[in-house]
Amino acid sequence: MASDGARKQFWKRSNSKVPGRLLKATPKMPTTPVRAKRVSTFQEFESNTSDAWDAGEDDDELLAMAAESLNTEVVMETAHRVLRDHSQRRGRPELQEAPGPEQRLKAEAEPPSASGDLRLVKSVSESHTSRPAEELRKLSWSGIPKPVRPITWKLLSGYLPANVDRRPSTLQRKQKEYFAFIEHYYDSRNDEVHQDTYRQIHIDIPRMSPEALILQPKVMEIFERILFIWAIRHPASGYVQGINDLVTPFFVVFICEHIDAEDVDAVDVSSVPADVLRNIEADTYWCMSKLLDGIQDNYTFAQPGIQMKVKMLEELVSRIDEQVHRHLDQHEVRYLQFAFRWMNNLLMREVPLRCTIRLWDTYQSEPEGFSHFHLYVCAAFLTRWRKEILEERDFQELLLFLQNLPTAHWDDEDISLLLADAYRLKFAFADAPNHYKK
Repeated sequence: MASDGARKQFWKRSNSKVPGRLLKATPKMPTTPVRAKRVSTFQEFESNTSDAWDAGEDDDELLAMAAESLNTEVVMETAHRVLRDHSQRRGRPELQEAPGPEQRLKAEAEPPSASGDLRLVKSVSESHTSRPAEELRKLSWSGIPKPVRPITWKLLSGYLPANVDRRPSTLQRKQKEYFAFIEHYYDSRNDEVHQDTYRQIHIDIPRMSPEALILQPKVMEIFERILFIWAIRHPASGYVQGINDLVTPFFVVFICEHIDAEDVDAVDVSSVPADVLRNIEADTYWCMSKLLDGIQDNYTFAQPGIQMKVKMLEELVSRIDEQVHRHLDQHEVRYLQFAFRWMNNLLMREVPLRCTIRLWDTYQSEPEGFSHFHLYVCAAFLTRWRKEILEERDFQELLLFLQNLPTAHWDDEDISLLLADAYRLKFAFADAPNHYKK
C-alpha cells in the first residue's frame, strides 16, 4: 500500500499548465484503497491538495487565456455599453450582466470611455512597431472613433503597414501604382472585349445608394474607374453585380476625413481638391481589393461562395431557432430568395449606410470578418425579426417583409446588439461543426 506521502504527491498539482474545465468540479476520492482516517485528517489532507479538474488558483489564468482567444472582453464591453445606455434612457436600474455563454467565462469588462478612444488614437498614430494589429483589432471591435476611422481601416485591411515611418512611402507607391493601371487599362473600356463589363458597371452605379452621393458626376466617374480596373485585373470573376456596393463605405469613410459631414448619406465632394480626390480613389480601390481577396468565391462563376453560405445560414437557423426555420419552410420561403442579397451585398441593402460603416468596424476587427463572421451576423439578423416572421401567414407577405426589413431608423446601438448576438452564435457554433448537422 502506498504511503501517505506518496498519495499526497500523486494528487498534488504541479506548477505546469494542465488541462481542465473552467467550471469547478467536486474533488474525487482517490481510487487507491486507503486506510480510514478521522474526518478532520481527511479535511486537512483535502485542503492541502487538489487535482487537475479544480480551477482553484489557476482560475484567473485559465479565464484570461480563454477570454484572449475568444475576444470575449470586447464583446462584453459592447453588450454592457448598449444595455447600460438602454437602461438609462428607460429609467431602469443598470443591468449588471449581459446574457449569453460569456457568463460562464466570468468576463469582466468596463464600459468604453473617452480614454478608450484615446488609446485607439495613440495606437494608430504613434506605433513604430511591426505588429500593433492585435491591440488595434481589440480596440476597434466595439466601434472606431470617427477621427481615426480612415487610417484604422487602412491598417486593419492590410493596406497600410503598421510601422508609422513606412506609411507615407507605401501610400505614395500604391497610389502611383493605381493610376498606372488607369493609364494602361481604362481606355480599353470601349474595346469589344470589355464593352459588356463597362456597360454593366455604367448601368449599376446610378442604382446604388445613397443617391445624393452616387449621382454626383465626380463620384460616378471615380466608381466607374475603380470597378472597371478591378474587373480587368481579376478575370476569374470579372465584374459582378453586388461588388459595386462594396466601394461606397470605403469611399465615404475616406472622404469624411476631408469634409465636415454629419450625415454620411449627403456627402458633397464638390469642395474636395482634385488631388485629394485622386488619393481617396486609389485608397478606396486598394482597400476594396483587400476585402474582395477574402470573399472572391462569392463572385466567381455561379457564385459558389454565396451558395454555400446561404446553405450554412439555413442549417444554422434550423439549429438556433427551429420554429422560425419551420415557419419559413411551411410557407415555401427559400433562404436564397432573401439571403442571397444579404451575402452578395454584405447587408448593405438591408441597413442604412451609417450602420454599415459601424458594422464594418467590427468585420475588419474580426478574423475573417467578411467571409466568416458575416454568417453569424446574418443568422442574428434573421432571428431578430422572429416575432414579425411568425405573425406572417402568407408566402408573399413573408417574402416582402424579409426583402424590406424596417431598419431605416437603426443606429449604432442596434448594430452593437446585433453584433453581440452574432458573437454568441459564433461562440457556440464556430468550433462545433457537428452543431450544423441534424
